[in-house]
Amino acid sequence: MTFPEIDTTIPSGPKATSRLKRQLADQAVAAATAADWTEAAEINRRLLELGSDIEGENRLAKALWELGLLAEAREHYQAALALDPSNRVAERNIDRLKTLLVEAGATTVPAGVGSKAPVSLFVEETGKTGFAFLTDLATRPALAQVNPGDLIELEPEGNVLAAKADGVRVGAVEPRVAARLLKLMADGNKYLAAVTSISDVDVRIIVREIYQDLRNYGKVSFPTAARSTDMRPYTKGSLLRDEEDLEQELEADVEDEEIEDVESVLPPDDPGEEPLGAEVEEEEEEA
Repeated sequence: MTFPEIDTTIPSGPKATSRLKRQLADQAVAAATAADWTEAAEINRRLLELGSDIEGENRLAKALWELGLLAEAREHYQAALALDPSNRVAERNIDRLKTLLVEAGATTVPAGVGSKAPVSLFVEETGKTGFAFLTDLATRPALAQVNPGDLIELEPEGNVLAAKADGVRVGAVEPRVAARLLKLMADGNKYLAAVTSISDVDVRIIVREIYQDLRNYGKVSFPTAARSTDMRPYTKGSLLRDEEDLEQELEADVEDEEIEDVESVLPPDDPGEEPLGAEVEEEEEEA
């Protein structure tokens, strides 16, 4: 993939500098979306020459990580954290890199071709896409190799639906979702999955139905309540939005299944507050 040339000579005024930084940021995101990590790293370096930029540091660190340059990636995440001590993306990835650096050293194998999920996978479509957490997670060193956007292979193992990244087992799809998918896969359906968020204690994936066998005609892969729109892009045109933004948006999703016991999800009564309706009862007694 080729990108249009941008004049990167230092602009004379703040408005021109700001415009150039926006152009470089757009190109950096486009390069990352195309998984051209070498180009993404180069563009982000040019952007940072124009001045400090938290997102630029995070993007450069991400590109370097994908290129297998772990120590250098950590330096740029630390630079982002120095600019913004509350930056969750930088903080979380520094912790993950600590584990990976111990296991792999300063460098590791770059991300392979085809290890990233296509952007189209991150578009939610009612009935055809769903979300799931992974259980029975792999070791921390193994999880440290996995990043949001990585393609996940789903493989049945008896009554378990294993999730693998680049051939390495990272966990199993939670039973509630796996039970339905295993039945549909046994009758010919096919699915693609990708990591949407990851930490030391949980991994969340998005799963998309890419083929429905005639034997499953009329069967919905991911039953859900009707929504105002049938499709919603989670990436806003880019696979590599800030991971923090992506996680916040995903966490706002409703569950795939309707809640049967409403009381079970209502917050407990605050002991310092009167129960709902108490005021009405008092007014009726006074009357």
